Amino acid sequence: MEILRVDDSLVCTRRVAGLQQMSLRILRDSKGRRHVAVDPVGARPGNWVFTVSGSAARYATGDFAVLTDLTIAGIIDNWTTEPGEGQQAVGGGRLSA
Repeated sequence: MEILRVDDSLVCTRRVAGLQQMSLRILRDSKGRRHVAVDPVGARPGNWVFTVSGSAARYATGDFAVLTDLTIAGIIDNWTTEPGEGQQAVGGGRLSA
């Protein structure tokens, strides 16, 4: 699992059948790399989320027919780490770099 931030929605009008009508989001990691994930939880731009990858990503959608290797599993409300680590994040928590 990884903690990533939602940049934006990704709109694709033509998709393979295995992506059905799943919402897609563009996520950014701590190094600035972009990732695309399916979003069964309704994350919005700016939200911090945790993701599951690999075969677990298919299970997280609740529909094993969905073709994905990255799924948003939850929206982070708050977390805490040791003072001075990483960058400021949600609710006073910090994201480790």
